[in-house]
Amino acid sequence: MPEMSRPAQLLCRSAPWRFFAGRVVLPWALQGAALHGDVLEIGCGSGAMALEILRRYPAVRLMATDYDESMVNVARERLAPFGDRAEVRRADATDLPFANGAFDAALSFIMLHHVIKWEQALGELVRVLRPGGRLIGYDLLGDRAGRFMHGHESDTRRMREDELRQVLHDLPIGEPTVKPAFGGLVARFSLAREAQTAH
Repeated sequence: MPEMSRPAQLLCRSAPWRFFAGRVVLPWALQGAALHGDVLEIGCGSGAMALEILRRYPAVRLMATDYDESMVNVARERLAPFGDRAEVRRADATDLPFANGAFDAALSFIMLHHVIKWEQALGELVRVLRPGGRLIGYDLLGDRAGRFMHGHESDTRRMREDELRQVLHDLPIGEPTVKPAFGGLVARFSLAREAQTAH
């Protein structure tokens, strides 16, 4: 899995992005979901979204991960004031170092396009969800307007809307929701693991 490019690192660490991500992007990305319990964020970057999650949801214990060690260090420093409510670790999204059913929610915010095997990453996110847990995220699309954001980057894989829908539909979990936005530039997605029923 490739590490973040230098320009992307600079943007991710900038104060304007932290403000915009926390105050505008996060509510839009969560699609009305309220977070609680143990939450995993993959590809946390500098921790901008993680910081706002911890501020908004005092009942959350957050595990933030990123593949890029420099981003892990920045996020760890940023989230340190939250003490044992926040942990930051380096992790490969396609091979998460967590047990099955470890989290109440799993989040992926505009990072899957950096993962060549993003289907495998989605499968890992579902694996670590508890019954009743939710997978929530958004990402760039490779069809229509999304092509302009990707350019010719060799470390990305252009996810098409129909491809994303099919991959989510095939996961062993409830019916997914996919909501394209901004002329097909991005898509929000969510799905829930079915709660276990008593026998």
